[in-house]
Amino acid sequence: MFSTVLVPTDGSAGAEATIGHALSLAEAADGNVHALYVLEPSQEPVRLEADDLEAVAGPSESRGRRATIRVTDQAEAAGVSAARAVWEGVPYREILAYVDEHDVDLIVMGTHGRTGADRVRLGSTTERVITRAEVPVLSVRLEAEAKPDSGEDGYERIVVPTDGSDAAERAAETALDLAALYDATVDTVYVIDSTTYDLEDAPRSIIGLLNEGGQQATEAVADMARERDLEVKTNVRRGVPAEVVLEYAQSVDGDLLAMGTRGQTVGEGRLLGSTTARVVRRSPIPVLTLT
Repeated sequence: MFSTVLVPTDGSAGAEATIGHALSLAEAADGNVHALYVLEPSQEPVRLEADDLEAVAGPSESRGRRATIRVTDQAEAAGVSAARAVWEGVPYREILAYVDEHDVDLIVMGTHGRTGADRVRLGSTTERVITRAEVPVLSVRLEAEAKPDSGEDGYERIVVPTDGSDAAERAAETALDLAALYDATVDTVYVIDSTTYDLEDAPRSIIGLLNEGGQQATEAVADMARERDLEVKTNVRRGVPAEVVLEYAQSVDGDLLAMGTRGQTVGEGRLLGSTTARVVRRSPIPVLTLT
């Protein structure tokens, strides 16, 4: 399922957190890892594969070479086949181009990287990749409050929020395939949105219908989990969706969240659904997203 895993890296110490997750997934799927460093744009585009990196003398290129070697060295030490490249251009565009050119199945990225302007830049790059990628993206929080787990031991508990939409179902399918790789327990949760419905004054019949809809949505995910012989629990809760999802994942000690992006086409890109965006930005555990 994840035979080719791409790790875009900026060479920062924080970006190291993504490597363990990428290696774990590639190893579990008997796949390989690709490391990509994207240089700031210059007048002439540059795309270098591993055999050509030795000839590059500039400091930025040297940083890229060191950053990608760090990834491939760890991959080889873990017995995972690896490749590396340094490309030049707009980061999210080059990442997406690399995905297409190398048939990448999964992207593993940090939600933050360096400090200051570069930190903001990498964060926005990740969101642009999430909203435009045709493959799943695993975003890993690169901050002190992130859960101290490199992913090397796999995932024992995966939380799958659902709203019953097609996007949520597609995300659930991918999440459950991943759960099957690790024989993980699955928790699926539906949140009745208190920002949309006045739950205090709503008639019981309306509350009943909302609960029934949530039960149907979570049971649909649970049925797919049982087909894969996975242990699964369902839950319907009320509140602000992003807050409830994050609190629920923490309460069950989840290792991974998996969500649909529910992107809307706008110009050449898509908008990230507000709930998913809030979860990606705030989650201390990795978030797997699928358009």
